[in-house]
Amino acid sequence: MTRMDRRDVLRMSAGVSAAGAFTLSSVNFAHAADGSEASRTVRGRFETGAADFVYLPVEIPSGVREIEVSYSYDKPEVPEGTQGNALDIGMFDERGTALGGRGFRGWSGGARDRFTISAEKATPGYVAGPVRAGTWHVVLGPYTVAPQGMSYEVTITLRHGEQGETPRPVHPPERAKGRGRAWYRGDCHLHTVHSDGKRTPAETAAAARAAGLDFITTTEHNTTSGHGAWEGLWDEDFLILCGEEVTTRNGHLLALGTDPGTFVDWRYRARDGVFSRYARRIRRAGGLVVPAHPNCPFVGCQWKFGYEDADAVEVWNGPWTPDDELAVAAWDNMLTAPPAPGRWLPAIGNSDAHAEPQKVGLPHTVVHAEELSRPALLEAVREGRSYLAESSEISLTFEATGPRGEHAGIGGRLAVSPDAEVSVRLKVAGAPAGATARFMTDEGEMYSAAVSSEPLEWRTTASLAAYVRAEVRHAPPVGSPPEMPGAMAAMTNPLWLGRKG
Repeated sequence: MTRMDRRDVLRMSAGVSAAGAFTLSSVNFAHAADGSEASRTVRGRFETGAADFVYLPVEIPSGVREIEVSYSYDKPEVPEGTQGNALDIGMFDERGTALGGRGFRGWSGGARDRFTISAEKATPGYVAGPVRAGTWHVVLGPYTVAPQGMSYEVTITLRHGEQGETPRPVHPPERAKGRGRAWYRGDCHLHTVHSDGKRTPAETAAAARAAGLDFITTTEHNTTSGHGAWEGLWDEDFLILCGEEVTTRNGHLLALGTDPGTFVDWRYRARDGVFSRYARRIRRAGGLVVPAHPNCPFVGCQWKFGYEDADAVEVWNGPWTPDDELAVAAWDNMLTAPPAPGRWLPAIGNSDAHAEPQKVGLPHTVVHAEELSRPALLEAVREGRSYLAESSEISLTFEATGPRGEHAGIGGRLAVSPDAEVSVRLKVAGAPAGATARFMTDEGEMYSAAVSSEPLEWRTTASLAAYVRAEVRHAPPVGSPPEMPGAMAAMTNPLWLGRKG
């Protein structure tokens, strides 16, 4: 049994960013015979202001078949409005802990209190593979520390014996048969038992199908272990994309539609100035960079990295709440003042569903893609050819026409002269009772009307409106102020008016 606390800290961890990381004294095991088992327990304490990540080196001898790690920590009562204790955990193997994650073997955050890793299998959230001799690291993440401090205990157990074979993961295909060029519905932010979700991949896929979706993206927190967990759950009409929710201390990011097996590191803050490096990694892996729930009020969830490296932004996350209202307003502001010249940022919506009763597909993004394939879907998201809906019961058609038959749809541009009269038309099917449609421009709301079976039409010019986008809102709650809109039922990305300058 070994005791360690902050006085035992040896050095700043080499290669780890200024987000703060410390390395503790090593835990050593003697060589042992096959079939034997040995455990070591480490006890320590964190005070407020602890490093973001604390590494516990474990010297793994040869002949180890399986590693098991369990941990616990105290949760004292804290004053109202004060953060209590929360401690995350993960593992890096003998290849090291340097940023980039070459030695990454798994992360469960605070979702489970133990995990195992062997060549044949690993706990969800962790990656199966050889247990080689060398210095492994348990990584502890003191997410929040109570004023009283945090006492913790970590137990490492080694089981000796012959290693088995590591199964080759079966990843989802790039494309499905689909319906050719069409509108496809997808939820691109989901969690299963491979991070902090309660549903299995099979249960998640079944829920997505029941919601009328054509595709989903697996986005577990800070791990790729779920990429190979969907075998047999896709078919010619249902596609599964790979990704990751990169969960930093300064906001969460969807690495959307990356190559299977692509790991994106999360161990940095905005002040470290390294985010662009990881945005480039996501794009090199074929994916999109999408800040998630940017105005979420929870600790560590609000987006602090800016939008210069983003490809889209998740403005609607789960059932409609005030932080979604803030996110849509901030996104709308960026349409007129984009983070990069000549490039606007499309909006997407996802459920972020973890467990019942959270609904997969509430909301989701409906994209107009050439086919049901990863490249085509991501291209549609990147170009903003999409709208957001709370369920598959709602369908929208939103388009603009010019005086000479010019035409543009969602995400497109109607190339007309500044003073040419433009007709903007919205057709809604499956809207909730009492719904109202709003046409929004760079000046704000310019037209609203009750949704009916008939299309809604509004006329303007490119000189008066740089863009137009549509919202479909539920009726406001009874007794709410007249200027307060109801919850969102559906919304479009903008269509742009006028020739490019």
